[in-house]
Amino acid sequence: MFDIDKIRADFPILSREVNGKPLVYLDNGASAQKPQAVIDAVTRGYAEEYSNVHRGLHYLSNLATEKYEAVRGKVARFLGARDEHEVVFTSGTTEGINLVSYAWAAPRFQPGDEIVLSVMEHHANIVPWHFLRERQGAVLKWVETDAMGVLDPQKVIDAIGPRTRLVAVTQLSNVLGTKVDVKAICDAAREKGVPVLVDGSQGSVHMPVDVEEIGCDFYAITGHKLYGPSGSGAIWIRRERMAEMRPFLGGGDMIREVSRDAVSYADPPMKFEAGTPGIVQTIGLGVALDYLMDLGMENVAAHEARLAAYARDRLAGLNWVNVQGHAPDKAAIFSFTLEGAAHAHDISTVLDKKGVAVRAGHHCAQPLMAHLGVSATCRASFGLYNTEAEVDKLVEALELCHELFA
Repeated sequence: MFDIDKIRADFPILSREVNGKPLVYLDNGASAQKPQAVIDAVTRGYAEEYSNVHRGLHYLSNLATEKYEAVRGKVARFLGARDEHEVVFTSGTTEGINLVSYAWAAPRFQPGDEIVLSVMEHHANIVPWHFLRERQGAVLKWVETDAMGVLDPQKVIDAIGPRTRLVAVTQLSNVLGTKVDVKAICDAAREKGVPVLVDGSQGSVHMPVDVEEIGCDFYAITGHKLYGPSGSGAIWIRRERMAEMRPFLGGGDMIREVSRDAVSYADPPMKFEAGTPGIVQTIGLGVALDYLMDLGMENVAAHEARLAAYARDRLAGLNWVNVQGHAPDKAAIFSFTLEGAAHAHDISTVLDKKGVAVRAGHHCAQPLMAHLGVSATCRASFGLYNTEAEVDKLVEALELCHELFA
């Protein structure tokens, strides 16, 4: 049973006030709040259990290593992966995608080789490919959405040509809430011999994920959106692709042996995890994933689908609100502008006075903003602890904005 009152009680920050109003936190697309279990795990990790991991033979090092390495299996279970050794710990999706760019793509790209992207991509899934464009002559091929904000998977498939070396696509737009049929893309790309990287920063938060069923080659997640600590994350890499990758960062932990004249590397995934990692952050991520798996991502998705439907109806009743993206099954993410001269930053400021926290700006998706013909939007992004009553609070605050700016 999805007991929303019990769930909300797990998140201490939701009981606070902002500007004298009960907090209505609708900025989950940027970063989600943390349940008490995660807060406790991080506090305990630093206060009672901290030590560096791997190779230490004393009690605290062994304890930290055990807890840290146990998270690898949790990530694998959360993503439906068969082998936890295909999980590389990162600081988040941005590092994960850069790892693929440097360690897998850079050694094999020649001038004119192509990467297929959607116009909905977050900058984290654009800029690393621009590096290859600038430095190695790679070509970025863009696929646009339709007027409803839907990304037709066939258009992505049709963009794959003889020089395509990679498809890099989000599973869920952080601006439009559009869900992408990444399985259809992966199935077709595999037949053409083209690997697919899926940005799971948003998708993994809002729906169950099974990377084996999807059929992708890389799937990146970030902990702070998954109700875990910032500075935590992981990327699942298919074993065949791992074998093709060179080390990204050099240092401790990723080596087998170092001499004055040579170096040999550890087996994956350690080969791609140099230096002292985010130990406590990663342990906290594991607790967050436990929390989500205990709730059941199917239940989370069902709750958020109800919220999305309610919010869609309420916002549709405000004919001076322009919502971007109307995909039929969009997630509970609503980017919008108001008719008139009000800037997104001004709208956000007024909403904040009513205790409603939203994001304002280009949401690290400037190509999409240009495609939509706007410079910035406000974004209300809902999470597992949000309620229909909070949708009503958002609407009330928007009505105040309309009065002020009309």
